[in-house]
Amino acid sequence: MKTYDIEVQRLKSLRHDNGMIEIGVDALVLPRALRDDQTTPTTRLRVPVEHARSLLILLKQQIAELDKLQPRSRRSGRC
Repeated sequence: MKTYDIEVQRLKSLRHDNGMIEIGVDALVLPRALRDDQTTPTTRLRVPVEHARSLLILLKQQIAELDKLQPRSRRSGRC
């Protein structure tokens, strides 16, 4: 499995499409070499704090809009 270091440089867009939330970003993507002390390959996503805060706000807005589309009986959290 290939692993990468992904550094988000700019958030560009966020939208919901067919059950997926799509996030548009400008990002620096570099291949990552697996070190000896790592047991499993992991891709890392690095996000500046201000982008992380913006992303959290945008995700909350998108999820709230999705919840409005659910029938009232399914909004209570009980499945």
